Amino acid sequence: MFKIKLLVIFFAACVVLFFQCQIFQLSQELNSLRNEYHKQINTIKVVKKNTKDDAIIIYNRVPKTGSTSFIGVAYDICKKNDFHVIHVNISSNNHVLSLPNQYSIVQNITKWNDMKPVIYHGHFAYLDFAKYSSIKPLYINLIRKPLDRLVSYYYFLRYGDNYRPYLIRKKHGDTMTFDDCVKNNQPDCDPNNMWLQIPFFCGHAVNCWKPGNKWALAEAKKNLINNYLLVGVTEDLTNFVAVLESTVPRIFKGATEYFLSSNKSHLRQTVQKIPPSDATVKKIQNSVVWQMENDLYEFALEQFNFVKKHTLNERSQKYMFEKIRPKTNT
Repeated sequence: MFKIKLLVIFFAACVVLFFQCQIFQLSQELNSLRNEYHKQINTIKVVKKNTKDDAIIIYNRVPKTGSTSFIGVAYDICKKNDFHVIHVNISSNNHVLSLPNQYSIVQNITKWNDMKPVIYHGHFAYLDFAKYSSIKPLYINLIRKPLDRLVSYYYFLRYGDNYRPYLIRKKHGDTMTFDDCVKNNQPDCDPNNMWLQIPFFCGHAVNCWKPGNKWALAEAKKNLINNYLLVGVTEDLTNFVAVLESTVPRIFKGATEYFLSSNKSHLRQTVQKIPPSDATVKKIQNSVVWQMENDLYEFALEQFNFVKKHTLNERSQKYMFEKIRPKTNT
């Protein structure tokens, strides 16, 4: 009888010990799950914070490429989408920044956290942030057919535009046509004046600003592919906005619809512009500078059409992460 009682007590003790072990194991698993949950929540918070606060977009806008129309959209939707837009105004319209200003601008842009997310825009050459900071912004830009841009700028200096019609431009009163300018070999229509889009994409190296420099063209193409999120063309501004909205909806949500429904697509037009004659076009196209600038334009156009095709035509495309090793404890 005594032995039976001992066996019962022993069995009961074993049962209690077994359940205590199970409870301990379940408690450990619960703690592990709780820790993993908090870890995931903190990760989500960090992602949300970075998404909201840290986006920096640099738009180093080339003159007379439709930049006013595009940046007008950004200014109009920035309050609704909760981001900032800041103009970088450089004295004397100088497109090349001094070395101290290069360093200073990079430091200010990357550390001005209260302004993030933000779009900075201004007429200045590509600036390599990696030389001065570990933070790399998202560069965007627009490019235009080089002769169209030159002709537009030529008449803009003489007649102004409908954006600020009251402003008297520096060539006001000069009624010489672009054709006559080319015929008379005047400096305002010198093909070397087209050497601007290549330097804007090339950057701050001395060779970038030498008209006809082959290294500058190669560097401009390399930067366009490797260091710009998107480069659109003036002639297809609507799809430039659409691709940006699809890619960075945090900033550009609703931008396409607004662009199409507002007057932003025709915000700034030269008051008077006479298309050049065939003889003028042929003469300009014989220049090395036009050929190189047009090379960059065609390169950018082909790349933009490729990006546009694989963005706007494949919006239903999905991706997922799978086969993750080693497996996490569950």
